[in-house]
Amino acid sequence: MAGDLIIVGLAGFLASMVDGALGMGFGPTSSSILLSSGVSPVAASASVNIAKVVTGIAGGAAHWKMRNIDKRLVITLALPGMLGAVIGTTVLANVDGKALRPYLAIMLILVGIRILLRFSRPVTAAPPKPVGESGRRSAIVTGTVGAAGGVTNGLVGAWGPVVTPYLLARGIAPRTVVGCVNTAEIAVAIVASGSLLTTLGDNEIRLGVILAMLAGGVLAAPLAAVFVRHIRPRLLGLAVSGLLLLTQSRELASNGDWPGSRWVAYAVVAAALVIAAFRPRLARRRAARGAVVDVAEVASR
Repeated sequence: MAGDLIIVGLAGFLASMVDGALGMGFGPTSSSILLSSGVSPVAASASVNIAKVVTGIAGGAAHWKMRNIDKRLVITLALPGMLGAVIGTTVLANVDGKALRPYLAIMLILVGIRILLRFSRPVTAAPPKPVGESGRRSAIVTGTVGAAGGVTNGLVGAWGPVVTPYLLARGIAPRTVVGCVNTAEIAVAIVASGSLLTTLGDNEIRLGVILAMLAGGVLAAPLAAVFVRHIRPRLLGLAVSGLLLLTQSRELASNGDWPGSRWVAYAVVAAALVIAAFRPRLARRRAARGAVVDVAEVASR
């Protein structure tokens, strides 16, 4: 039992590092651990969201200190996200959450491909857009995305994978995106866990597992806030897309009856990430070769 708790604590540490640095990852990672240990979907989601509240407070405080937070964006995400969390937990209490996962995985894979394509090109040195620059329409779309993230958070603990890619695509500074997503997640997790606790009935929440996850997560959260402040934006974008594509490819492969499909998917994603990472360098080399050819042609005339 002690060994299992150490593993859970280590998983909480790693999941919190990923979540704090990329704005996603804690919920899906932790949920899979709890579900594999025999916890019911409702109890697993409640446990994960309880852990998110504490780790989120630790991470939010660190992001606030590092000035990674915009208050307006946090509110725009949190309020619709709380409403979405109620919807998601209500569905989870009445529908088998596992049946919804393949459809969610397909959606996240498409988002991951979009982010991969965007960050396969060099990130310009121009300053990112101010958060409130795009006006009311952008706020409505952002709130809608926050509501969708709240629904998926209530279902499978996935808040960041829905919200973070959209904000990155808007051109907001990555460190601001991560800080705001993690801070808004606190409110969403409070609502989700409270809603699920009222529907648990005879299901049991394992306090030891939650405490182990909290211990690992709280230790990692401040480190992640420092990490995200110094990481390059393009590298962060590629990491976000890689996390989405790898985790959701695994989810689809585990739901299908195709032997070896998981490893084929992993190989394809790894190749795509390598190509995206080196695409700017290859483009510069092609441009340099083209310039040499142009000079040679001019000299020969």
